Amino acid sequence: MSDYLLEMQGIIKDFGGVRALDGIDIKVKAGECLGLCGENGAGKSTLMKVLSGIYPRGSWQGEILWQGQPLQSQSMRDTEAAGIIIIHQELMLVQELSVAENIFMGHEITLPGGRMNYPAMYKRASELMCELKMPDINVALPVMQYGGGHQQLVEIAKALNKQAKLLILDEPSSSLTASEIAVLLDIIRDLKAKGVACVYISHKLDEVAAVCDTVAVIRDGKHIATTPMQEMDVDQIITQMVGREITAMYPDQEHDIGEVMFEARNITCYDVDNPRRKKVDDISFTLRRGEILGIAGLVGAGRTELVSALYGAYPGRCEGEVWLDGAKVDTGTPLKSIRLGLCMVPEDRKHHGIVPDLNVGQNITLTVLQDYSHHSRINAEAELKTIQGEITRLQLKTASPFLPITSLSGGNQQKAVLAKMLLARPKVLILDEPTRGVDVGAKAEIYRLMAELARQGVAIIMVSSELAEVLGVSDRVLVIGEGKLRGNFTNKNLSQETVLAAAIDQSQHPALQPTTADRYHQESL
Repeated sequence: MSDYLLEMQGIIKDFGGVRALDGIDIKVKAGECLGLCGENGAGKSTLMKVLSGIYPRGSWQGEILWQGQPLQSQSMRDTEAAGIIIIHQELMLVQELSVAENIFMGHEITLPGGRMNYPAMYKRASELMCELKMPDINVALPVMQYGGGHQQLVEIAKALNKQAKLLILDEPSSSLTASEIAVLLDIIRDLKAKGVACVYISHKLDEVAAVCDTVAVIRDGKHIATTPMQEMDVDQIITQMVGREITAMYPDQEHDIGEVMFEARNITCYDVDNPRRKKVDDISFTLRRGEILGIAGLVGAGRTELVSALYGAYPGRCEGEVWLDGAKVDTGTPLKSIRLGLCMVPEDRKHHGIVPDLNVGQNITLTVLQDYSHHSRINAEAELKTIQGEITRLQLKTASPFLPITSLSGGNQQKAVLAKMLLARPKVLILDEPTRGVDVGAKAEIYRLMAELARQGVAIIMVSSELAEVLGVSDRVLVIGEGKLRGNFTNKNLSQETVLAAAIDQSQHPALQPTTADRYHQESL
């Protein structure tokens, strides 16, 4: 009998002649948490799709041993029956169904005659949520009533209900707050104590260090190393991932900040479900040419609603004025905004960033398709040349621009969305969580690109939940809390504690002074 619950030996996977996995070996014991690390496109998700049966046996080479025996899976149903459960980065919940119905989907408890035994399902669902330290969740309510953090725990409850022996978590904390991440890590520790094995895929290496016993690193489809976490630190993991040391995550090159070119005046957004409630409450600010403005705040503070309203993408009612280059402009729709030079990379790339039915190249040129059209015909040669240039510039990993956009890793999809907006030659670029689900190497590339755009005179608004990121790249920081502007700080010796205090309680900062940019604008009126 093997000491290992799972052994993957010499796994090889090809896509149309391109080798995505080249002889990967990993092993996991019962009760062990293995951190699986690598850059976007390294092959992590492909490897897990092989393990979970999404790619059936016969479509890849190598051997998978499960509890010492060959695993002959042809589908996810086979692997789930064995106790291998995967929780994808993009949640697989039906928003209109209740928490309990989502937990039991495909495994419903029924009465004689086939009717649903709702009392039994509600009881078991409530027990699972108590196990996950969420006893206040009403399992009879639609899952859409709860935020991303709660929905992530519903996914874990689904896995526990399927009697998971091995739980694969793919970027599980990408949409969680710091407190929710702490709960998640405690849950994983509890599962390990009960003998459940975990494969934890995350670009947040501090989480990997906190909860994983072993770290396996893959790069360009090859296995680089598997090392006990106690013998590693975060810098060593990064070096193995990217094949080089990243000495400076945040660029420190100076860039000139010019005159005020953009202004938001009295922006107010009303809740889609409750029109009497304000999600954004009378926020005004200015932005100067070549300036990087970070927007910080707790989850639910109204940051995404604010920038969506500026871009014309907020689904509910909103009020206020947008001024660009000294003139009031109409940004009522994303198309109008793009034509004015106001572009946005949205937070939710799956639903608002990519068009899943189109290929990589078609997604990249969506905003400038008119540049390649003549009498309703597309100049395919010129379009392809532009696409290839953007793929090279952003180091986007794809075997071909003609592949479906959905075949790319999340980080490379993000690069494609960024390329799409950069082709529109923005004057103002809004980046909402631009590095969510992106590896450390790609993060550094995005930060350098932001600095280069600022040097070229592009004004940038960046929303981020990572305070270190906000302070690392921003010239100035707006802090939003409960829909109100609670702070406007020049980023000189600005601390995370100061930003967080402003986000939590405005009374701790009763005299927030306007920054140089805002004084400049006020004096010019």
